[in-house]
Amino acid sequence: MSQKRVTVTRENNSGRNTKFHDNYSGSDMTRPQFVKEIKAGNYENYHTRKINGLETPVSNPDATKNNNLD
Repeated sequence: MSQKRVTVTRENNSGRNTKFHDNYSGSDMTRPQFVKEIKAGNYENYHTRKINGLETPVSNPDATKNNNLD
């Protein structure tokens, strides 16, 4: 199995993912930075949803667990 593209490195007390790490490029991103990258088309297996008023990165629903954020 290949390495996950993005992993969550921090979440807040309510469980919202707040920091992310791109395992391919080595870059760290905040939630707003990751949202911006997703919207720019740089992460094709992810999209955003508005959850409790905040744009939130989520993986696209599919049969693989390799792109799930956890």
